[in-house]
Amino acid sequence: MEYILEVFLDENRLNKIKGTSVESQIEAVFGGELKVLRVKIGEELKDQILKAFETARIDSRACITDTPVAFKRALFEEIANQKSLGEEVVKGVLNRIDQIKEAAAKEAEFLPAPDIDISDIE
Repeated sequence: MEYILEVFLDENRLNKIKGTSVESQIEAVFGGELKVLRVKIGEELKDQILKAFETARIDSRACITDTPVAFKRALFEEIANQKSLGEEVVKGVLNRIDQIKEAAAKEAEFLPAPDIDISDIE
């Protein structure tokens, strides 16, 4: 089966891939409001990603979602560097998985879950 990693693009990211072969593979979603690149991968890479990040899951479209921001950032950087959407970009990211997991762990420190007092809920 084929799985998909989506990389959403802002103006800064669009500028980094402008003029490359990757630019022609940009897709518009949500009525053209957002731009996205889709990287298609197989079972082996899917399994490695799910193993690396406990929050990662596969949605009904076969998209791998809920990966850390650090992973998504590294994936875009690899796409921009290799100018490709092939599995090799994911392999490049997975080669640095320990660094990415460290950065992902820090994300929780910066964005802690809200402290909710359940005694206020009726």
